[in-house]
Amino acid sequence: MRLALFDLDHTLLDGDSDQLWCDFLIDKGFLDKAIFSAKNEAMAHDYKSGAVDVQAFCEFYIGTLTLKSPQDWEPLRHEFLNDWVIPRLCAGGKAQIESHQVNGDRVVMTTATNRFITELTAAYLGVQDLIATEAEVHEGLFTGRTQGVLNMREGKVTRLKAWCNAQDLQWEQLETWGYSDSINDLPLLEAVTHATVTQGDVKLRAEAAKRGWPQIEWF
Repeated sequence: MRLALFDLDHTLLDGDSDQLWCDFLIDKGFLDKAIFSAKNEAMAHDYKSGAVDVQAFCEFYIGTLTLKSPQDWEPLRHEFLNDWVIPRLCAGGKAQIESHQVNGDRVVMTTATNRFITELTAAYLGVQDLIATEAEVHEGLFTGRTQGVLNMREGKVTRLKAWCNAQDLQWEQLETWGYSDSINDLPLLEAVTHATVTQGDVKLRAEAAKRGWPQIEWF
């Protein structure tokens, strides 16, 4: 078995799905622009620098779902996919997914963004396996809290190996490819057999240069 692991935001997507979701809800009038726009920009800045607090980051965006059910959000997340996500998907990333699939590799999307927001994107790209941050649901409503290990930084490796165990795959015996843009994904790229930096941020580009990792741009 061979695995190809794709980050989503700024890798397959020209943008960050968490931040775009926040902008989408502001645009729709569900969030107060005066409050959330500045917080969204601050989170984006700290994430890019690699300094953001993981728990605070994930809970800020999952908090936008609070006290509504998945069914309540369903029409809006489809609108978000169609109007905000699909136009920003990188053709080069989609082609790379398809190339791995043609070669018989199992493709996995692994993202810090929560599953509820990203599972439609994975399905649109033809990716059946998704590892994402989980949003807690209690009595049918999103609580605004996360659930389980956050799928970010070292958590991506922890969640990936747990997923492999659940799939009866032996991590040590797998040949693996990893694609990401962010210094936050350095643990994931260090764990795979073949690491590739896509649209890399400044810090990850420097690491790639030191380690001899390929660097590519998808459009």
